[in-house]
Amino acid sequence: MTDMFNPVTERTTVMKTWIKRTLIGALGATLVVGGLTGCGSHGTRGEGWSAERITDMRVKAVDKISQKLELDTAQKQKLDLLADQLMASRTAFRAKDADPRAEIQAMVAGAKFDRARAQTMLEQKTQVVQGNGPKVIGAFADFYDSLNPQQQQQVRERLQPRSGGWWQRG
Repeated sequence: MTDMFNPVTERTTVMKTWIKRTLIGALGATLVVGGLTGCGSHGTRGEGWSAERITDMRVKAVDKISQKLELDTAQKQKLDLLADQLMASRTAFRAKDADPRAEIQAMVAGAKFDRARAQTMLEQKTQVVQGNGPKVIGAFADFYDSLNPQQQQQVRERLQPRSGGWWQRG
């Protein structure tokens, strides 16, 4: 005779749902951070974009996403908070070394690769990601959870590899 309620099965289902949501949130946050970071070095060589230009890109991204999803005021506020968290995370990630190219050049300047320096840089970057990650995931989860089912479906469709993302024309 089998029980109708199986705590192991119930726990597994809850964990699968939680893991799926966390991964979707992390993926979405990574895509947004990647897009903003990619924009941070696109079109210029050397010093990258100014803080003013990055802020302009953030505003344009939030406006475009808001229009595509037809967000209400509360949802747009949550998207603004997510963008703020992503920008803070980006700033913290880049703050440790103002010129990552120079840091890597220093690692390969000698006859042998400077593994200790590379490991230190990796640990610093990992600490920043671990410190800011929960805030970004929380902000993304709050934003995503505020969306209605149709808006959530639009987000899922935009995350599909061939969808063109948020920046396609139209």
